[in-house]
Amino acid sequence: MFDHVSGDFEEQKRVMNLSLVVAVVLLGAKITAAAVTGSSAVYSDAAESVVHLLAVGFAVWALRLAHKPADETHHFGHDKVSYLSSGFEGAMISAAAVLIIYEAVRQCIFGVTLDNISFGVAITAAAAGVNLVLGLALIRVGKRRQSALIRANGLHVLTDVWSSVAVLVALGLIVLTGWKWWDPIAAMLASLNILRTGFKLIRESLGGLLDETDVEAEKNIRALLDRECAARGMSFHNFRHRHSGRVHWVEFHLVCDDALTVGQAHELATEVEASVAAMLSPDGRVISHLEPKSTAHHDERWETR
Repeated sequence: MFDHVSGDFEEQKRVMNLSLVVAVVLLGAKITAAAVTGSSAVYSDAAESVVHLLAVGFAVWALRLAHKPADETHHFGHDKVSYLSSGFEGAMISAAAVLIIYEAVRQCIFGVTLDNISFGVAITAAAAGVNLVLGLALIRVGKRRQSALIRANGLHVLTDVWSSVAVLVALGLIVLTGWKWWDPIAAMLASLNILRTGFKLIRESLGGLLDETDVEAEKNIRALLDRECAARGMSFHNFRHRHSGRVHWVEFHLVCDDALTVGQAHELATEVEASVAAMLSPDGRVISHLEPKSTAHHDERWETR
Protein backbone atom coordinates (compact mmCIF):
# COMPACT_ATOMS: atom_id res chain seq x y z
CA MET A 1 0.00 0.00 0.00
CA PHE A 2 2.74 2.45 0.94
CA ASP A 3 4.63 1.69 -2.28
CA HIS A 4 1.44 2.45 -4.18
CA VAL A 5 0.98 5.75 -2.34
CA SER A 6 4.62 6.66 -2.97
CA GLY A 7 4.26 5.92 -6.68
CA ASP A 8 1.04 7.92 -6.75
CA PHE A 9 2.80 10.95 -5.25
CA GLU A 10 5.81 10.62 -7.56
CA GLU A 11 3.58 10.60 -10.64
CA GLN A 12 1.68 13.66 -9.46
CA LYS A 13 4.91 15.44 -8.62
CA ARG A 14 6.34 14.73 -12.08
CA VAL A 15 3.34 16.09 -13.98
CA MET A 16 3.16 19.20 -11.79
CA ASN A 17 6.87 19.91 -12.21
CA LEU A 18 6.41 19.49 -15.96
CA SER A 19 3.46 21.90 -15.83
CA LEU A 20 5.63 24.47 -14.03
CA VAL A 21 8.46 24.22 -16.60
CA VAL A 22 6.03 24.52 -19.52
CA ALA A 23 4.34 27.53 -17.89
CA VAL A 24 7.68 29.37 -17.60
CA VAL A 25 8.72 28.65 -21.20
CA LEU A 26 5.36 29.55 -22.75
CA LEU A 27 5.05 32.72 -20.70
CA GLY A 28 8.34 33.98 -22.14
CA ALA A 29 7.20 33.12 -25.66
CA LYS A 30 3.80 34.82 -25.27
CA ILE A 31 5.23 37.99 -23.74
CA THR A 32 7.57 38.22 -26.73
CA ALA A 33 4.67 37.69 -29.15
CA ALA A 34 2.54 40.33 -27.39
CA ALA A 35 5.37 42.88 -27.51
CA VAL A 36 6.05 42.22 -31.19
CA THR A 37 2.44 42.19 -32.44
CA GLY A 38 0.78 44.77 -30.16
CA SER A 39 -2.36 42.58 -30.20
CA SER A 40 -4.73 42.75 -27.24
CA ALA A 41 -5.76 39.17 -27.96
CA VAL A 42 -2.14 38.03 -27.77
CA TYR A 43 -1.67 40.23 -24.70
CA SER A 44 -4.69 38.55 -23.09
CA ASP A 45 -3.11 35.18 -23.77
CA ALA A 46 0.12 36.33 -22.10
CA ALA A 47 -1.76 37.82 -19.13
CA GLU A 48 -3.56 34.52 -18.57
CA SER A 49 -0.18 32.80 -18.62
CA VAL A 50 1.20 35.11 -15.93
CA VAL A 51 -1.49 34.17 -13.43
CA HIS A 52 -1.25 30.57 -14.57
CA LEU A 53 2.42 30.52 -13.60
CA LEU A 54 1.59 31.92 -10.16
CA ALA A 55 -1.15 29.33 -9.71
CA VAL A 56 1.07 26.44 -10.79
CA GLY A 57 3.77 27.54 -8.36
CA PHE A 58 1.19 27.55 -5.56
CA ALA A 59 -0.13 24.16 -6.67
CA VAL A 60 3.35 22.58 -6.64
CA TRP A 61 3.80 23.70 -3.03
CA ALA A 62 0.27 22.55 -2.12
CA LEU A 63 0.87 19.10 -3.64
CA ARG A 64 3.86 18.53 -1.39
CA LEU A 65 1.92 19.70 1.67
CA ALA A 66 -1.10 17.55 0.77
CA HIS A 67 1.03 14.41 0.97
CA LYS A 68 2.60 15.33 4.29
CA PRO A 69 1.61 12.68 6.88
CA ALA A 70 -0.72 13.42 9.80
CA ASP A 71 1.01 14.83 12.88
CA GLU A 72 0.25 16.05 16.40
CA THR A 73 -1.36 19.26 15.18
CA HIS A 74 -3.07 17.85 12.05
CA HIS A 75 -4.63 14.53 13.01
CA PHE A 76 -6.44 14.14 9.68
CA GLY A 77 -3.44 15.02 7.54
CA HIS A 78 -2.92 18.01 5.26
CA ASP A 79 -4.64 17.00 2.03
CA LYS A 80 -7.45 19.56 2.25
CA VAL A 81 -4.91 22.08 0.98
CA SER A 82 -5.72 20.56 -2.44
CA TYR A 83 -9.09 22.31 -2.37
CA LEU A 84 -7.44 25.54 -1.24
CA SER A 85 -5.08 25.31 -4.21
CA SER A 86 -7.98 24.61 -6.56
CA GLY A 87 -9.83 27.68 -5.26
CA PHE A 88 -6.71 29.82 -5.58
CA GLU A 89 -6.28 28.66 -9.16
CA GLY A 90 -9.90 29.52 -9.90
CA ALA A 91 -9.41 32.99 -8.41
CA MET A 92 -6.29 33.49 -10.51
CA ILE A 93 -8.12 32.43 -13.67
CA SER A 94 -10.91 34.89 -12.89
CA ALA A 95 -8.37 37.66 -12.27
CA ALA A 96 -6.77 36.93 -15.64
CA ALA A 97 -10.18 37.23 -17.32
CA VAL A 98 -10.68 40.67 -15.75
CA LEU A 99 -7.26 41.78 -17.01
CA ILE A 100 -8.12 40.58 -20.50
CA ILE A 101 -11.42 42.48 -20.52
CA TYR A 102 -9.63 45.63 -19.31
CA GLU A 103 -7.05 45.44 -22.11
CA ALA A 104 -9.73 44.78 -24.75
CA VAL A 105 -11.81 47.76 -23.60
CA ARG A 106 -8.69 49.96 -23.54
CA GLN A 107 -7.93 48.97 -27.11
CA CYS A 108 -11.52 49.66 -28.17
CA ILE A 109 -11.21 53.18 -26.76
CA PHE A 110 -7.75 54.06 -28.02
CA GLY A 111 -7.73 52.08 -31.26
CA VAL A 112 -6.25 48.84 -32.53
CA THR A 113 -2.62 48.71 -33.68
CA LEU A 114 -1.17 45.45 -34.97
CA ASP A 115 2.20 44.36 -36.39
CA ASN A 116 3.89 41.09 -37.39
CA ILE A 117 0.69 39.05 -37.26
CA SER A 118 2.35 35.95 -38.71
CA PHE A 119 4.82 35.84 -35.82
CA GLY A 120 1.99 36.05 -33.31
CA VAL A 121 0.12 33.24 -35.09
CA ALA A 122 3.14 30.94 -35.05
CA ILE A 123 3.91 31.44 -31.35
CA THR A 124 0.26 31.17 -30.31
CA ALA A 125 -0.35 28.01 -32.35
CA ALA A 126 2.71 26.31 -30.89
CA ALA A 127 1.67 27.27 -27.33
CA ALA A 128 -1.86 25.97 -27.90
CA GLY A 129 -0.57 22.61 -29.09
CA VAL A 130 1.76 22.16 -26.12
CA ASN A 131 -0.90 23.21 -23.63
CA LEU A 132 -3.53 20.92 -25.15
CA VAL A 133 -1.35 17.85 -24.64
CA LEU A 134 -0.30 18.96 -21.14
CA GLY A 135 -3.83 19.90 -20.02
CA LEU A 136 -5.36 16.59 -21.09
CA ALA A 137 -2.54 14.69 -19.38
CA LEU A 138 -3.04 16.62 -16.13
CA ILE A 139 -6.80 16.03 -16.13
CA ARG A 140 -6.29 12.33 -16.79
CA VAL A 141 -3.83 12.00 -13.89
CA GLY A 142 -6.04 14.15 -11.65
CA LYS A 143 -9.09 11.95 -12.28
CA ARG A 144 -7.17 8.71 -11.87
CA ARG A 145 -5.57 9.85 -8.61
CA GLN A 146 -8.74 11.70 -7.48
CA SER A 147 -6.68 14.88 -7.04
CA ALA A 148 -8.68 18.12 -7.15
CA LEU A 149 -5.39 20.02 -7.25
CA ILE A 150 -4.04 18.39 -10.43
CA ARG A 151 -7.42 18.38 -12.15
CA ALA A 152 -7.78 22.11 -11.45
CA ASN A 153 -4.35 22.73 -12.93
CA GLY A 154 -5.31 20.75 -16.01
CA LEU A 155 -8.50 22.78 -16.46
CA HIS A 156 -6.46 25.96 -16.09
CA VAL A 157 -4.07 24.79 -18.80
CA LEU A 158 -7.04 24.09 -21.09
CA THR A 159 -8.38 27.62 -20.53
CA ASP A 160 -5.01 28.75 -21.87
CA VAL A 161 -5.68 26.62 -24.95
CA TRP A 162 -9.08 28.23 -25.49
CA SER A 163 -7.64 31.74 -25.16
CA SER A 164 -4.95 30.79 -27.67
CA VAL A 165 -7.59 29.46 -30.07
CA ALA A 166 -9.49 32.74 -29.74
CA VAL A 167 -6.28 34.61 -30.59
CA LEU A 168 -5.69 32.46 -33.67
CA VAL A 169 -9.26 32.95 -34.87
CA ALA A 170 -9.01 36.71 -34.35
CA LEU A 171 -5.69 37.05 -36.15
CA GLY A 172 -6.92 34.82 -38.97
CA LEU A 173 -10.05 36.95 -39.43
CA ILE A 174 -7.96 40.10 -39.43
CA VAL A 175 -5.76 38.70 -42.20
CA LEU A 176 -8.81 37.62 -44.22
CA THR A 177 -10.99 40.71 -43.74
CA GLY A 178 -8.55 43.46 -42.81
CA TRP A 179 -10.90 44.47 -39.95
CA LYS A 180 -8.72 44.92 -36.84
CA TRP A 181 -11.62 45.06 -34.37
CA TRP A 182 -11.71 41.27 -34.40
CA ASP A 183 -8.77 41.49 -32.00
CA PRO A 184 -10.53 43.00 -28.92
CA ILE A 185 -13.74 41.09 -29.72
CA ALA A 186 -11.89 37.76 -29.59
CA ALA A 187 -10.16 38.81 -26.37
CA MET A 188 -13.50 39.52 -24.69
CA LEU A 189 -15.04 36.23 -25.86
CA ALA A 190 -12.02 34.29 -24.56
CA SER A 191 -12.27 36.07 -21.20
CA LEU A 192 -15.89 34.96 -20.75
CA ASN A 193 -14.90 31.30 -21.18
CA ILE A 194 -12.00 31.79 -18.76
CA LEU A 195 -14.34 33.35 -16.19
CA ARG A 196 -16.69 30.38 -16.47
CA THR A 197 -13.86 27.95 -15.73
CA GLY A 198 -12.60 30.12 -12.86
CA PHE A 199 -15.99 30.23 -11.16
CA LYS A 200 -16.41 26.48 -11.64
CA LEU A 201 -13.11 25.79 -9.86
CA ILE A 202 -13.98 28.16 -7.01
CA ARG A 203 -17.37 26.45 -6.62
CA GLU A 204 -15.78 22.98 -6.51
CA SER A 205 -13.15 24.19 -4.07
CA LEU A 206 -15.75 25.56 -1.66
CA GLY A 207 -17.69 22.31 -1.91
CA GLY A 208 -14.60 20.32 -0.95
CA LEU A 209 -13.62 22.62 1.91
CA LEU A 210 -17.18 22.40 3.28
CA ASP A 211 -17.28 18.59 2.91
CA GLU A 212 -20.03 18.63 0.31
CA THR A 213 -21.36 15.12 -0.39
CA ASP A 214 -20.05 13.32 -3.45
CA VAL A 215 -23.33 11.80 -4.65
CA GLU A 216 -21.77 9.19 -6.96
CA ALA A 217 -19.21 8.01 -4.40
CA GLU A 218 -21.87 7.77 -1.68
CA LYS A 219 -24.13 5.74 -3.95
CA ASN A 220 -21.35 3.23 -4.65
CA ILE A 221 -20.33 2.90 -1.00
CA ARG A 222 -23.93 2.44 0.17
CA ALA A 223 -24.47 -0.27 -2.45
CA LEU A 224 -21.38 -2.10 -1.21
CA LEU A 225 -22.50 -1.80 2.43
CA ASP A 226 -25.93 -3.16 1.53
CA ARG A 227 -24.34 -6.27 0.03
CA GLU A 228 -21.76 -6.80 2.78
CA CYS A 229 -24.25 -6.31 5.62
CA ALA A 230 -26.90 -8.54 4.02
CA ALA A 231 -24.33 -11.33 3.66
CA ARG A 232 -23.63 -11.17 7.43
CA GLY A 233 -27.16 -10.66 8.75
CA MET A 234 -26.43 -7.04 9.67
CA SER A 235 -27.68 -3.60 8.70
CA PHE A 236 -26.23 -0.10 8.82
CA HIS A 237 -27.35 3.47 9.37
CA ASN A 238 -25.95 6.90 10.26
CA PHE A 239 -23.72 6.70 7.20
CA ARG A 240 -21.56 9.65 6.23
CA HIS A 241 -18.73 10.13 3.79
CA ARG A 242 -16.40 12.95 2.77
CA HIS A 243 -13.41 13.33 0.50
CA SER A 244 -10.68 15.55 1.89
CA GLY A 245 -8.74 16.01 -1.34
CA ARG A 246 -6.86 12.72 -1.29
CA VAL A 247 -8.46 10.54 1.40
CA HIS A 248 -12.00 9.11 1.58
CA TRP A 249 -13.36 9.19 5.14
CA VAL A 250 -16.30 6.85 5.78
CA GLU A 251 -18.29 6.38 9.01
CA PHE A 252 -21.39 4.30 9.76
CA HIS A 253 -23.19 2.41 12.53
CA LEU A 254 -23.48 -1.37 12.18
CA VAL A 255 -26.47 -3.14 13.74
CA CYS A 256 -25.78 -6.74 14.79
CA ASP A 257 -27.71 -9.55 16.48
CA ASP A 258 -27.86 -9.34 20.30
CA ALA A 259 -26.75 -12.96 20.58
CA LEU A 260 -23.32 -12.24 19.11
CA THR A 261 -20.38 -11.83 21.47
CA VAL A 262 -18.33 -8.65 21.36
CA GLY A 263 -15.54 -10.58 19.65
CA GLN A 264 -17.84 -12.03 16.97
CA ALA A 265 -19.48 -8.66 16.25
CA HIS A 266 -16.09 -6.99 16.08
CA GLU A 267 -14.85 -9.60 13.60
CA LEU A 268 -17.84 -9.02 11.33
CA ALA A 269 -17.44 -5.26 11.57
CA THR A 270 -13.76 -5.58 10.65
CA GLU A 271 -14.69 -7.58 7.55
CA VAL A 272 -17.21 -4.93 6.44
CA GLU A 273 -14.72 -2.12 7.07
CA ALA A 274 -12.05 -3.98 5.08
CA SER A 275 -14.40 -4.35 2.10
CA VAL A 276 -15.13 -0.61 2.03
CA ALA A 277 -11.45 0.27 2.50
CA ALA A 278 -10.48 -2.07 -0.36
CA MET A 279 -13.02 -0.35 -2.62
CA LEU A 280 -11.46 3.03 -1.81
CA SER A 281 -7.84 1.75 -1.79
CA PRO A 282 -5.27 3.10 -1.21
CA ASP A 283 -6.81 6.20 0.36
CA GLY A 284 -9.84 4.92 2.29
CA ARG A 285 -10.29 5.44 6.03
CA VAL A 286 -13.26 3.56 7.52
CA ILE A 287 -14.73 3.83 11.03
CA SER A 288 -17.75 1.85 12.25
CA HIS A 289 -19.75 1.80 15.48
CA LEU A 290 -21.46 -1.39 16.66
CA GLU A 291 -25.03 -1.45 18.01
CA PRO A 292 -27.20 -4.42 19.08
CA LYS A 293 -30.60 -4.65 17.36
CA SER A 294 -32.46 -4.17 20.66
CA THR A 295 -31.04 -0.68 21.21
CA ALA A 296 -30.33 0.50 17.67
CA HIS A 297 -31.53 3.95 16.59
CA HIS A 298 -32.07 4.54 12.90
CA ASP A 299 -32.81 8.26 12.91
CA GLU A 300 -30.39 10.29 10.78
CA ARG A 301 -29.46 12.75 13.52
CA TRP A 302 -26.44 14.47 11.93
CA GLU A 303 -25.78 16.92 14.74
CA THR A 304 -25.65 14.31 17.53
CA ARG A 305 -23.02 11.96 16.13
